[in-house]
Amino acid sequence: MIEGRFGENGQIYFEIDLIGGDNFGFPVETMLDTGFTEFLAMNKQDIESLDWTFLGQDKLRTAQGETEFDVYSGRVIIDSQEWEVPVFAGDEIQEILLGSRWLKLFILVANYGENIVKLRSLNPPTCDKHPAY
Repeated sequence: MIEGRFGENGQIYFEIDLIGGDNFGFPVETMLDTGFTEFLAMNKQDIESLDWTFLGQDKLRTAQGETEFDVYSGRVIIDSQEWEVPVFAGDEIQEILLGSRWLKLFILVANYGENIVKLRSLNPPTCDKHPAY
């Protein structure tokens, strides 16, 4: 289970680790975006610095309409579990976004009045690293 925090306007933030192509991991703050239905979205320039493998392009529906994104294979650690997930890259993405697809793997516990926000694993995996797609 990982604990998060609420932002000033009710946003939900969680810290995860990104693992670059050199196997070096570092913590980043991400914002949960339930309107984003994939795993992770980041600014294209940030992804390029991580040396992740380019997978191709895919279209997603956004508030501005259908948009094409570059997709990379990224490695992240959430709740001490390493995941390999598709990461959508865009020039206009300003925050690292955790998408709602994570909610198929984790339970979101959020109580604004008590200032409690957590992600809890549905079924802890039996291996250290596994693809989520």
